Amino acid sequence: MADPSSLIREEIRSIQPYNAGLTLEEVRATYQVETIAKLGSNENPLGPSPALRRLFSDIGELARLYPDPQGRALCTRLATSFGVDSRQVILGNGSEDLIGVICRSVVRPGDTVATLYPSFPLHEDYTALMGGRIERVPVTQDLTIDMAALLAAVARKPRMLMFSNPMNPVGCWLTPDDLAELIAALDAQTLLVVDEAYAEYAAGDEYASAIGMLKGKGIPWVVLRTFSKAYGLAGLRIGYGIVSDGGLCDFFNRARTPFNTNAIAQASAAAALDDPDHLVQSVNAAIEERERMKTALATTGYRSAPSKGNFLFVDVGQSATDLAAALLERGVIVKPWKQPGFERFIRVSIGTREENDHFLRALRDAEGMGETPHRR
Repeated sequence: MADPSSLIREEIRSIQPYNAGLTLEEVRATYQVETIAKLGSNENPLGPSPALRRLFSDIGELARLYPDPQGRALCTRLATSFGVDSRQVILGNGSEDLIGVICRSVVRPGDTVATLYPSFPLHEDYTALMGGRIERVPVTQDLTIDMAALLAAVARKPRMLMFSNPMNPVGCWLTPDDLAELIAALDAQTLLVVDEAYAEYAAGDEYASAIGMLKGKGIPWVVLRTFSKAYGLAGLRIGYGIVSDGGLCDFFNRARTPFNTNAIAQASAAAALDDPDHLVQSVNAAIEERERMKTALATTGYRSAPSKGNFLFVDVGQSATDLAAALLERGVIVKPWKQPGFERFIRVSIGTREENDHFLRALRDAEGMGETPHRR
């Protein structure tokens, strides 16, 4: 029998499997540890709003009926919140679903898609699936965004510019002035896609969402958001995009599956929007612990990037994969970064104080396994 993989497009075969990380059950079974700090996937340690427990005392009809394929009620809520027309809002099975929708809609074989680097891998993977070419704009030596290089990439008029702000996995961000300069430099034939999965954690004068800055600029754009992070709904898989105009959004809707967000996820997202206090509590807890963690790491000689996400990107001075394995043996899950040039970095999510202390203790313990070139 012929190798069935020969039927698969070369672009798909060239992509590495997505590094989704280990579950708690897998770690318990493999390493026989009971206490585990799960800090590899940037989940909200406080979980979802208590409103969900009240909402789902009886989910019969939500489970029995097909969901609204447009998610009209939720789209209307989001449109009102951001001051746009509801036709400009699109829902996705997580915001990464919408990355795939956008790439299927826009990227042709040979098209260039520019992105910041190191990147959220799906920004590159979905481009490659469509036969597009990635142009990476690496961060600077001090792990900040290289604005000169980014503007140079924009001047080459790529088909699409797609990046996270705050940046995933690094955590750095464009200031409002940087973002304004970038928007002014964009050509109308370049689609701008700003992935703001961590925007809720980025409060302050140093950061601004692209949504307000892009309105009325006359260029095509999409800003992606998610309920997976600050709202604590990662398991329900629901995200959304705000699109520059309803006509463009309609084309994106044609490229997605008709029922890509389920009824329970839509209702949960609406309930989460009704509990702003829980969002504030989650964000404040993450910011406080992020700064404490960064200080603790710096005190012991580890360099981490500036971050406005609920995570830190840490140079561990050795193979991140080896260190991550040593941490697993101590009941801690982090994400070793594997993109070329950044194999010494881990991304560690900000958990509860107890989980974060567990990580710091495990890291100190794991240092004894070999050289510690991270020391300054």
